[in-house]
Amino acid sequence: MAYSGQATPAFVRLAAHPLRWRLLNELVASDYRVRELVERVDQPQNLVSYHLRLLRSSGLVRARRSSFDGRDSYYHLDLDRCAHALADTGAALHPALRLDPSPPSMMTAEPAERPAVLFTCTGNSARSPIAEALLRHHGAGHVQVTSAGSHPKPCLHPNTVRVLREMFGIDVAAQRPRHLDTLTGHQFGYVISLCDKVREVCPEFPTHPRLIHWSIPDPATSGDTNQASYPAFRRTAAEIDIRIRHLLPVLARTAQEA
Repeated sequence: MAYSGQATPAFVRLAAHPLRWRLLNELVASDYRVRELVERVDQPQNLVSYHLRLLRSSGLVRARRSSFDGRDSYYHLDLDRCAHALADTGAALHPALRLDPSPPSMMTAEPAERPAVLFTCTGNSARSPIAEALLRHHGAGHVQVTSAGSHPKPCLHPNTVRVLREMFGIDVAAQRPRHLDTLTGHQFGYVISLCDKVREVCPEFPTHPRLIHWSIPDPATSGDTNQASYPAFRRTAAEIDIRIRHLLPVLARTAQEA
């Protein structure tokens, strides 16, 4: 077959570089700051920053300013965009190789052992209860999930209750925030922080769970009134839902290997 002169797909050019592939592999599991990525890939900071800039320009990686230290940024891998980029790459080689990416589905098979997941944020009134509710919903009873905060609020934010009801049909009106201290001694396979501040103060757990960070801004700070902040709650819930759906296959595989 004669060479058609078709340009190499952008995803192939980006992912084929060994360091960029390593960065993608690190960011697939958790959000990290530059200095943490430098340590994990054992490469100079200027080189890591250069390749992160290329990944950001492609849209595969996004950066978000840390709410704990404004001088820092967290980097996040957009898995949905990666899925579509891989589908486009297959189609570029041959039309029959285009596999339209579908969102990961809920866990349907009964796992050998139900994985235990803890979501944490500061107030346990918005981000972490949204994540708890969505994982419980999508996990279909196959996941043990709870949430807690380092400085829990007296009650859930009204927009947390509203957004889960309106977007997903989930009722959490009776739920109350809980303190991280109430979970001392509990066993978790995964501890996922959704707040840059709580990541710095999260207690250690005896079973050494897998620590994951999702750097997500607090939607409650985006407006002076509940009505004004509600659009931010919708964006936050949508982002958390995407991350939850991509977490499910990881949990399913871990449970089957247990």
